[in-house]
Amino acid sequence: MIELETRELEYFLAVADELHFGRAAVRLSIAQPALSKAIRRTETRLGVPLFIRSSRRVELTPAGEALREHGRHALNAVSAAVRNARRAGDTRAHLRLVLKPGGDAGLLSGILAAYSHQPDARRVDILFSGPADRADFLRDGRADVGLLYAPFDDLDGLDHETLFAEDRVVIVPSGHRLAGQAAVRMSDLEGETLPRWKGVPGGDGTGPEVADVVQLLHMITVSRMIGVLPRSLVAPVPAGLRCVPVADAPPSRLVLAWNEQDRRPLVASFVAAALGSRRHETGSGREEPG
Repeated sequence: MIELETRELEYFLAVADELHFGRAAVRLSIAQPALSKAIRRTETRLGVPLFIRSSRRVELTPAGEALREHGRHALNAVSAAVRNARRAGDTRAHLRLVLKPGGDAGLLSGILAAYSHQPDARRVDILFSGPADRADFLRDGRADVGLLYAPFDDLDGLDHETLFAEDRVVIVPSGHRLAGQAAVRMSDLEGETLPRWKGVPGGDGTGPEVADVVQLLHMITVSRMIGVLPRSLVAPVPAGLRCVPVADAPPSRLVLAWNEQDRRPLVASFVAAALGSRRHETGSGREEPG
């Protein structure tokens, strides 16, 4: 059986990300010759080349592509296991909840209140993420639970429960051609400038890059673009803007997510409290999750 040490995976992934041995060595704080030697040793142990090297560039081979995909998951799993083992032995450890600013659909206060009544409740640390890395926080153990939006966030490797489902709206300046419509369809947005979200690969926007909703709303206010978001992310609607329902856009779901390998009572207790809070909110008139 061929085994790789986590350090060897770290070295390989650094080169795979940078596609440059010099930059990868700086990132790892080691000498470049030592890094090159470690990569050659890994290739020898695996029996396959991982990189195509030339004087001008470094490229991944098909074997390297496969190891990058699966090796990253493996390294994240090891990191999460170490963090969880340490935290499992610490009865004073806080529970860490990751979300993006404003990304709770108004549910967070109720969830935290419900959790505080659990007999084993811990202090909850709130972590704010970038536009697209909340799932990574959960996969590598930086956070225990997170509030994510489906279908926008990648839920691979995560368990999750829907807390709230809502429609999506297009946000436009008050003088825009669509501002007075009762509803629009996705086809009505053709030809419009949409944002490119920072850190989100494969985005189809053609407009300026934005990192969060605040930046997006500012750019819409000055008529540089329009945007489509879950309704709760633009409540209340800023002055000078209009929100119009997009009739044929799939609904957005706010989900509570956690690592599918995480079976700690710490997490189960928080999930139970959040689901209990969801049922209370539904009974108070919120939309039933779909």
